[in-house]
Amino acid sequence: MRLVFATHNEHKLNEVRNILCAYAENNGTIPIDLLSLNDLNCHDDIPENENTLAGNARAKVDFVYSRFSVDCFADDTGLEIEALGGEPGVYSARYAGDGHDSLANRRKVMDLMQGVSNRRARFRTVIALRLDGNEHLFEGVVNGIITESERGIGGFGYDPIFQPDGFDMTFAELDIKTKNSISHRGMAMRKLVEYLVNYQK
Repeated sequence: MRLVFATHNEHKLNEVRNILCAYAENNGTIPIDLLSLNDLNCHDDIPENENTLAGNARAKVDFVYSRFSVDCFADDTGLEIEALGGEPGVYSARYAGDGHDSLANRRKVMDLMQGVSNRRARFRTVIALRLDGNEHLFEGVVNGIITESERGIGGFGYDPIFQPDGFDMTFAELDIKTKNSISHRGMAMRKLVEYLVNYQK
């Protein structure tokens, strides 16, 4: 099965490839030949103008499917902070502006969280799959806290300021295998893969 991941984000692409490799190691061969937008020679800036994660994920697969007629999936991920009323949420990638500047986004969160005692937060990923003309949604959630300062050099985005429950390290401090085994994107991807495995039977 050839399946396109509708993203230009190399960090996401590599993370998904690692998740698929880990799944294959534990469960045997999986029926997915993963392609990227670059493999389609698609360099368009895909709009993300919806007000929900699911809406943005759907919009991305609709964009790719309408132009290339290929089976594809896309994700949208948000960091949802209790004390900020669920922000940055669907605006996580552009919280500090339209430049998708991860450092600026983290600094904005840290500024807003100064002196805030409730640091509860969660990462949530929604994946939309377009397969044989039908659409399916898969979700993954991981709970944790916003740290008082940035820690770690791994990962990307908000990883240096998010510490998942049950760990004393941020996502940016965890090794990639551990992070993917507990992360929001890892959970959603495993649901997607399990669906595809059963779909092929």
